[in-house]
Amino acid sequence: MNVESFFSENIKAALKNDPPGAWMPDLPDGCIRLSSGYPDPALVPAEELKEAVARLLDEEQDLPLHYLGSPRIPRLKKQIQKRLAERGICVVEEQLLITSGACQGIDLIARVLLDDKAVVAGESPTYMEALEIFQNYTKRIISIPIDEQGLQTCRLKEMLDERKRTGQTLPRFLYTIPTFQNPTGTTMTNERREHLLELSIEYDFLILEDDAYGELSFDKNPVPIKSIDKCGRVLQVGSLSKVVAPGMRIGWIAGESEFIKAFEWFKKDLDHPFAQSSMAVYLENTDFEKRLDLLKNTYRSKCTALIHSMEQFLPESVSWYVPDGGYFVWVKTPGVDTSLLLSQALANGVSYVPGKYFFLDQNDGTEFLRLSFSYADEKEMIEGIRRLGQLIASSVLKDC
Repeated sequence: MNVESFFSENIKAALKNDPPGAWMPDLPDGCIRLSSGYPDPALVPAEELKEAVARLLDEEQDLPLHYLGSPRIPRLKKQIQKRLAERGICVVEEQLLITSGACQGIDLIARVLLDDKAVVAGESPTYMEALEIFQNYTKRIISIPIDEQGLQTCRLKEMLDERKRTGQTLPRFLYTIPTFQNPTGTTMTNERREHLLELSIEYDFLILEDDAYGELSFDKNPVPIKSIDKCGRVLQVGSLSKVVAPGMRIGWIAGESEFIKAFEWFKKDLDHPFAQSSMAVYLENTDFEKRLDLLKNTYRSKCTALIHSMEQFLPESVSWYVPDGGYFVWVKTPGVDTSLLLSQALANGVSYVPGKYFFLDQNDGTEFLRLSFSYADEKEMIEGIRRLGQLIASSVLKDC
């Protein structure tokens, strides 16, 4: 039997891409994980979530375990509405959809808005799993470079002008992580955020704002693009993965109700009612501002430790952006192919993510790598950077 003959044409095309997660290496035991974009294990509120689950089942018995789930599920939506409102994003119930993590939100948006004729624009470099999702729906992806101030909106305007002048299809939407971007850690300036909104109106495209790290500022949280959107151009995707626990799979899409209705149509009942109701109980009993302060202070300290160790152990030719929040530091290693170096790094007990996986054209990322300061403890990070610095220096000397 020819199994592939039963697949639809769009699925056949999608399966020609690299498998999802192909960028993730197998890590040896004891490896210092500077690759993992995961929360600090000590900050995952395991005991509090355990208490929330126990309280939920004590109070509601079997209800949270049925298809319809707990009556607390609508309360979760109100809790997220409240958190969004505190950041200047005021949405009514019909303008918010709870999803199974941010990736389901991105996938729903791509499924509803993209086809093989549609064009999507995005930052370069960008979150590799978003690239994987978009490539399942269209091959027409345009990369716009970023710098230390985020997406270069002037370059975006040049692209839009050229496509309009030559009669080419304009983007259906632009995907951006404006705040503590993955992988670069950069933050788009307010001027560029406003310029991006102006361009979306002038050239009639939507903005998909991925706000996964938006509350993890080391100082003051930047203003979300959605909060200054007066025309309904922004679809904001958010998540509790980075501020509570990724395994709970609680995310959302905030946008105009007509969009939300379409996304909900295709989401159907692909929910996790038990996880949603458990999260609602957890949030009921948590001082979230106090929790955010803990997260910010911890990650600020860990980022400082990582940067100091990089200054101490990495060769002078290596450069990086210093983030103001989030999880990541983006590193340029001139003359070093970070994909080739990775096997040596793993053999020496330290991991990172090679930069090529964050680019549509992977050749653009050979001299970059992403480091995470969120998961490993400070002592491990310092030792990991010491080992990595020796490998980079040795690789540079070999090429001389």
